[in-house]
Amino acid sequence: MDGVPEPHTGWTFITNHARVLAAIADNHSARIRDIAAHCRLTERAVQKIIADLEQAGYLSHTREGRSNTYRIDPSKVLRHPAEAGLTVASLLSLLIQAEADRTTTARQDSRPHASA
Repeated sequence: MDGVPEPHTGWTFITNHARVLAAIADNHSARIRDIAAHCRLTERAVQKIIADLEQAGYLSHTREGRSNTYRIDPSKVLRHPAEAGLTVASLLSLLIQAEADRTTTARQDSRPHASA
């Protein structure tokens, strides 16, 4: 997926901040370019989201050579009052489980079926 991601109009259930956080949870040393491609966002949008998450204390990074390694604070509570008491860990566990289920289903669907 090179270049600008295909545009999306309308609302979605998962925010871009949650998508970026989940992508980082999947790979703590992912490059911004890879996160952007995975989340179908621009690199600039991902940079802004990472800055937001770091400023709010959900995410931190350490520089290792030319790359970053990210650390997520799993105990940080979600921001919206409707999610009072829910942590980043609970959000990520839902997203990661859903992704694992989707990957497993896709793998099973792509296997050749035995014929009788």
